[in-house]
Amino acid sequence: MSVLEAVKKETTERMEKSVENLKKEFSRIRTGRATPSLLEGVSVDYYGSMMPVSQVATITIPEARLVLIQPWEKSMLPTIEKAIQASDLGLNPQNDGNLIRLPIPPLSEDRRKELFKTSKKISEESKVALRNIRRDSNEKIKKAEKDKEITQDDQKKGLEEIQKLTDDYIAKVDEILGVKEKEIFEV
Repeated sequence: MSVLEAVKKETTERMEKSVENLKKEFSRIRTGRATPSLLEGVSVDYYGSMMPVSQVATITIPEARLVLIQPWEKSMLPTIEKAIQASDLGLNPQNDGNLIRLPIPPLSEDRRKELFKTSKKISEESKVALRNIRRDSNEKIKKAEKDKEITQDDQKKGLEEIQKLTDDYIAKVDEILGVKEKEIFEV
């Protein structure tokens, strides 16, 4: 594998990870629709160690605006309830003694705008990360040319390929943001 191919492969992998991270971040943003990923950031104390709710309970979505959480041990009900209340989700869990109902209220217009602003900020951070990856890759290509591992023509071609990759991934970020925007403003 040539130096250029290695740099291009590493760049692609790093940019892919960055886009995956963006998708993960977006999955945590509440859009008025119930999804199990809402609870991804919520951890509970389970016999002395912090565990995600998904590892101590079954999470189901019986309808669009309701999450049901059924702990594997009834003794975990109050702990899970407190963890959800303490989280920044802004949701009000209802404990009936067997399971926890988590109704998802409809979003106000102000809240939707706030969520979109947050989404836009996260996507901007993702673009900055992509540009940093591009810079690192460009430096590797320039160093390879300086060390006489590749020709100047190869360097020029490599820099162009890295720029094209960056443009493609930034377009992906914009596309993902567009989907999230629709999701947020959908009534």
